[in-house]
Amino acid sequence: MIRNKILLLGLFILMASLQAKGQEEKSRLEILHAEKLQAGKGFDRLLTDVIMKHKSSLIYCDSAHFYAQDNLAKLFGSVKIENQEDSVTVTSLYAEYDGDTQMARLRNEVVLVNEETTLYTDFLDYNRETGVANYFNSGMVKDSTNTLTSVEGIYDTQQEKITFMEKVVLENPDYTMRSNILFYYTQTKIAETEKLTNILSKEGNKLNAQRGSFYDTQNKIFRFYDGDVESDNSIVSGEILYFDESEQYYEARENVSIFNKERNVEVFGEEGRYWEERQYSKVYGKALVRKYFEADTLFMIADTLISQDSEAPEDRFTLAFPNMRMIKSELAGRADSMAYQYADSTVYLFSDPVLWSNKSQITADSIRFIIANQEIDQALLVDNAFAITRDTVANFNQIKGRKMTGYFVEGDMDLLDVEGNGESLYFALENDTTFKGLNKLLCGRIIMEFQEGNVSRISHSIKPEASFTPPHLIEEDQTQLKGFTWRSEERPDRKAIDDWRTPRRREKNRYSFFDEPNVSIPLPSDDEIQKRIDN
Repeated sequence: MIRNKILLLGLFILMASLQAKGQEEKSRLEILHAEKLQAGKGFDRLLTDVIMKHKSSLIYCDSAHFYAQDNLAKLFGSVKIENQEDSVTVTSLYAEYDGDTQMARLRNEVVLVNEETTLYTDFLDYNRETGVANYFNSGMVKDSTNTLTSVEGIYDTQQEKITFMEKVVLENPDYTMRSNILFYYTQTKIAETEKLTNILSKEGNKLNAQRGSFYDTQNKIFRFYDGDVESDNSIVSGEILYFDESEQYYEARENVSIFNKERNVEVFGEEGRYWEERQYSKVYGKALVRKYFEADTLFMIADTLISQDSEAPEDRFTLAFPNMRMIKSELAGRADSMAYQYADSTVYLFSDPVLWSNKSQITADSIRFIIANQEIDQALLVDNAFAITRDTVANFNQIKGRKMTGYFVEGDMDLLDVEGNGESLYFALENDTTFKGLNKLLCGRIIMEFQEGNVSRISHSIKPEASFTPPHLIEEDQTQLKGFTWRSEERPDRKAIDDWRTPRRREKNRYSFFDEPNVSIPLPSDDEIQKRIDN
């Protein structure tokens, strides 16, 4: 029994040894053809039209040194290695091929062709077993869409993926992309980068990513991480930026900023969308607008901002809703929603609107006001209009009516014109300090004039009813008109704006790869490459 087991074990070892020997013989380099063969010291010299074989690979060259003992060949002149089982062909002027490791080290005018993809370099190490080719000291890859260059690269022909490293440049008729590391997928022609990436369009637009990018070069779709896009008219930035060129559609998410250079307007939010052909944009999530003027800045906040731009002013507008608030110098306002028509510089406020200007507060069911010379010029209050002005000793002068028009000079209330059911309370002062009494007026129309924020004159028409009450006879309930509410605590200020959204200014890495020279690759002529492949 023991003897039988020993015999079986010996037979198994013998078969394994024979199988290993057979595999070793199959992995040896073979000489298929050479015009001359000269024996040398440690190697055989093969001359003229040399053809060798290793596994499924055929090797061609003008001459070779064959080291049979080491299973190694040094190949000279018009080298070509092709595999009968895949589409990869590689040529060069010199190469070394190791039959044990299946490593081909190719030098001088190296060209690797894999279907539509062609790699050019002077230094390539190509592992035939794994299908991985490493180039160094500069290389170039071309296909039907793109040209890519870099100092180093790894081409995995089985995975159809190329990793480019150091001074990477991707070029096509539309864009030039630069980075220090780029992954390129040869079947889909998608490029992905890491860290700082610069892109320049043929129109001169600059696209930058601090944390890498995605670029579908066939469908012209981009995604940038911590990126910005700058054109002649605008700068758009966000933690994630998406651009579809065919649809002319932009999308930005997280810490979004859109700056319109022409309008001198900057918008911030958590998500933004822009349709370039329509010039239509939406910004969501605690949106903030900053409009820059020569003297100061207009701030406006809301949950959502919509903007329609156009060459024609009558087609241009901005919407803000809900919970809109705005400040500009001494002007402040709030409402549920706002609409701005550029054609006549008119701002419309809806749903419980309030406007404050210096010492004045105005309210109504709806308010619209006109901006002229960067300041509020005129305000129209419709239905339940109510204006309050605080004087130098903290009294509240009041005027109300069905319809009211306010006129402003340099941001200060200059005149109020009330039409329909007009009522007013006016605290008469002497020398702006001494209270003389309370004037009350009921009239179909009232005009109240102001000087330096204080009432200077009141005129009236259409059956006025006037009364004057001296200070010692005034009751508490006589000091306010029905509907009076002083809402100063609701007045937005810079703190309210900052609490709503403080734009997170990132320190951009302003270094640009476009400051560096391109990687230079000497290329053999197309005729020379074709001649090598054909032979």
